Amino acid sequence: MIKTTLIGHACLLIQTKETTILTDPVWFDYIWEEINVLCPSIILEKDKIPPVDVLNLSHRHQDHFDVRTLAYLVNNDRILKPGATILAPNDPLLLKVLEELEFKNVQIVSDFCSIKLKDVTITPTPSLLKDEDGFVEHGLIVNDGEVTIWNQVDTVVNPEIIDQICKQFGQLDFVHSRFLPLMEGRFSFHKSLNLPFELYGACLNVIKSLDPKYVVPGSAAFRYRDEFSFLNRYTFPTTQDQFLADLSAFCPNVENSLYFPGDVAHIEPKNIRIEKQSSEFVRVLDEDSHRVIFKPMMEVPKIQTRTTDTNQHNREMEIVKDFINNRFMEMMLKSEMMPGWRHWKIVYQLEVFGQSGSEIWCVDFGVEEPKIQKGDIGKINLYEGISVSELVALIEKRTSWDFVSLCGNYRTFNNVYRILDGRFEYYPSEEIDHVLEPLMDIFPSNAEMDREKYMKDVRRWKGKVF
Repeated sequence: MIKTTLIGHACLLIQTKETTILTDPVWFDYIWEEINVLCPSIILEKDKIPPVDVLNLSHRHQDHFDVRTLAYLVNNDRILKPGATILAPNDPLLLKVLEELEFKNVQIVSDFCSIKLKDVTITPTPSLLKDEDGFVEHGLIVNDGEVTIWNQVDTVVNPEIIDQICKQFGQLDFVHSRFLPLMEGRFSFHKSLNLPFELYGACLNVIKSLDPKYVVPGSAAFRYRDEFSFLNRYTFPTTQDQFLADLSAFCPNVENSLYFPGDVAHIEPKNIRIEKQSSEFVRVLDEDSHRVIFKPMMEVPKIQTRTTDTNQHNREMEIVKDFINNRFMEMMLKSEMMPGWRHWKIVYQLEVFGQSGSEIWCVDFGVEEPKIQKGDIGKINLYEGISVSELVALIEKRTSWDFVSLCGNYRTFNNVYRILDGRFEYYPSEEIDHVLEPLMDIFPSNAEMDREKYMKDVRRWKGKVF
């Protein structure tokens, strides 16, 4: 028998007769650049968590790879057993963080290469996401000789991966299924806010192709914290209830159930049951899932700086003005994007929001010698709006685009087109992933920014007493 307990979001405790596996622990609010909180909220009694033989880390996204929780675990001799195995993807930055936190016995996993530990066989499954996001991710199959479960996590799979799972393991007994195609950032980038139908259909088709005995939704249990709460209406396009209703119609022979923190699944060869809120160490504090109901027509607040002290705000505004007046245009002229801005004859507007209003600067890239101009010049076909606090943090390299683009204090749109003699050409912004935005080009979301984001958390939490 295998028992799985949902602790929160993607964090599972998987127990067999001899082995305890902990996956993707995120135990503290706030999470992911401190923008989000767990939803539903939980009561977690850490001193009651059973000792762990294996810590599995699926990938580097901060709702799965939380430096604060990892710093807590590495200093807790009771939860992680001496010699506990740490399973990790071959991601250099993730591995560097584990090294900085002084984790031992880290084992890099490979797709479909099984690992035998005590009474279980653990098999990482691949994800196509590594081709899209540039880092490695894996799901996890656990078999105790009697039953087989799969934690899909956020992995994106294709028919070939599904065929390999079926050939190697036969019918799966229990699946923690990916079900919610998150839409973080689409509001900020003025993209379509419809349910991503192809991605959602793929979630259903994975279950149809696998034909497991039982399915529960997995890996989507957080929301934006209160000051960013309007973004909840734009980010979570479906719910556990809706997914299971759709799954029941799509795969009527597959049993399914809601699954919340504190619920425990008991998986046996001929009997699978879920005991609601039966965990001895975690339970739901407040079932507030209604706060993430998708309704992308709600009124939204204007951008406003997060700096509350007036003197500090004035200092930050001076930093912004100095940057724009003395450095911004020179950096744009040197950019590799410059030929594109000129080709499309872009009229660009940057609006910077302070405590009580905003200031505007524009550049017309369609003229012979583009220059920064204060104030509105009429036409806009490429826009960036950002708060003073976030722009200064970018200038001073104190933040990352993970925060800036997801917190609602940065917003952009483009209606890029050009008209020639008898021709109308437009830039297909919905289909193109790379950006035209000057700020995102000048302050690139690159390996340096990503590394500093994690190392800042390492410096913050390493060695702390919790």
